[in-house]
Amino acid sequence: MQLEFLGTGAGVPARFRNVTGIALRLLEERNSVWLFDAGEGTQHQMLASTIRPRKVDKIFITHLHGDHIYGLPGLLSSRSFQGGEDTLHIYGPKGIRQFVETSLHLSQTHLTYQLKFTELPAEGGLVYEGPDFTVTALPLDHKILSYGYRIVEHDLPGELLVNKLHEMAVPAGPLYGQLKRGQDVTLADGRTIIAKDVIGPAKAGRKIVILGDTRKTANIAKLAQDADVLVHESTYGKGEAQLARKYYHSTSMQAATVAAEQGVGRLFLTHISARYAGKSANELAYQAQTVFKNTRVVNDFDVFEIPLAKQTNSKPIKLTMPKDVD
Repeated sequence: MQLEFLGTGAGVPARFRNVTGIALRLLEERNSVWLFDAGEGTQHQMLASTIRPRKVDKIFITHLHGDHIYGLPGLLSSRSFQGGEDTLHIYGPKGIRQFVETSLHLSQTHLTYQLKFTELPAEGGLVYEGPDFTVTALPLDHKILSYGYRIVEHDLPGELLVNKLHEMAVPAGPLYGQLKRGQDVTLADGRTIIAKDVIGPAKAGRKIVILGDTRKTANIAKLAQDADVLVHESTYGKGEAQLARKYYHSTSMQAATVAAEQGVGRLFLTHISARYAGKSANELAYQAQTVFKNTRVVNDFDVFEIPLAKQTNSKPIKLTMPKDVD
């Protein structure tokens, strides 16, 4: 599981930051990519990535401001030309279906695959529940309805206790596979091996929280509780709380405070204003690190591995190389 940031800027594209687009790469888990927002130029950003539009099977929209949705029509069209045949499901606020369908209709764009839409109720709630992940959403506090998404991976089976099997003289081979799948087995000597006795404890699934634009609100804490990763907007910096409130955005310090109070593993700051160009953007991280050490201001094309082991605030954030999705 990896997070790749296709766009990390706020409002309008800038020289070194495109507008919002975040990919959750679930290649090992389900051989697909989930996209969170698709600002103008998202498909162009993908050209510099290993992500292919045909691998995107779910798109979650936080809100309907242009810097979060203007890239959708082009991306959906290109997906047809690049081998996309599987259904693509779009989730978001009321109005996202009208925006997409109107754009496709007026441009006479015909897709080679089916689109499905889920428009969320104002109060949020359960968005998706599958065999491997659950996604919930809660409304935030922005000029228009904006959501934060909490993605929770189901707990994973524990490891097969191979050393214990050796001690029990269980022959290696197909029997190990059966036990790993939770199936009890009977040996040739008549002994029955109970699967749960030779499998370690389940591994807790990962929790990722991706917020739309918002100012400080109680629902952020509810979404962020015990998350492994929190992706939080940081349009403003230290000392700018009044401006952030006036314009319905957040500061780096507010993001760090939530991360510290809710036991988050890692904090990624995004939606960076063009006022923080170049190295000055790092000041947002330096400010936040005084409250929450494991903070990073993300840049376009940053890719981060999200390991199974629970991250702690003392562990450094590391970039990783993206895996090819072909």
